[in-house]
Amino acid sequence: MKRKQSVESVRWDLAQRYRLIETVAWWEGRLTTGHLMQSFGISRQQASKDINSYLNDYAPKNLDYDKRLKGYVPSKGFQPLFIDDSASAYLHLLNQNHERAPHIAGLALAYAHTEVLNVPDRSVRPEVLRPLLRACREGLRLECEYVSFKTPEAETRLIAPHALVYTGMRWHARAYCEKNREHRDFVLSRFRGIPDVLEGKSEFGRDQDEGWNTAVDVIIEPDSRLSPEQKAFLEYEYGMQDGQLRVPSRGALVQYVLQRYQIDPHKIQSKASAQQIVVVNLEELRPWLYS
Repeated sequence: MKRKQSVESVRWDLAQRYRLIETVAWWEGRLTTGHLMQSFGISRQQASKDINSYLNDYAPKNLDYDKRLKGYVPSKGFQPLFIDDSASAYLHLLNQNHERAPHIAGLALAYAHTEVLNVPDRSVRPEVLRPLLRACREGLRLECEYVSFKTPEAETRLIAPHALVYTGMRWHARAYCEKNREHRDFVLSRFRGIPDVLEGKSEFGRDQDEGWNTAVDVIIEPDSRLSPEQKAFLEYEYGMQDGQLRVPSRGALVQYVLQRYQIDPHKIQSKASAQQIVVVNLEELRPWLYS
């Protein structure tokens, strides 16, 4: 019997095809060579070869051929090797592929039953992003023009960015600010002009960012004023364990976690039905909250 090969040794391009094989088979229930042909622009012969190599070399018991459906279906013992088979991972995939589906044969039909609310991206210019990426990658400083709601007129800042963060609504750079002498967040759409990359590495990189390197849990529970039935409903709704939802975070990102869950740490709703969920370790998190 041929020994299965290691998943870690798969070429990147082939791994992408294996991921599609598992995704379509597991979630759509029927895989054909057409799925690979349409998604990757390959011949039927190559698509058939990819499916056979997936079965022969990695997962011989994952798929069964159904003559009636004229395609492969997941076996009863299906165990994915190349994908996360959770519902949230597939829904994220639907979100990612929704925009490009109309432009790729095969995807349009596969994703016709989904709709994604696209919030317009705030204006992020390529000439701003490129030097930011280089500075993050090489640990360099930037001289840039930056505006904010409090200071709408552009002012020069010297910053040392080390990471880009997406909060679900906008992108920002995590960077050391030489003016304020601390690590702060800089919204990408608020840069003006073209940042200049300065030679010489910054002394205040990722390792010196306490907020970035501090791991904390945001602990969420149903509002104590709710009825037992309402609490049970919310526990199931949010996937809580033992009545709590623990959301791992970096200290610097706690504020954004609360925003995603629509929790205002400075305000308690008068009605429990409006509040619904609360943060129970708020005092522990206060050092990372904005005033």
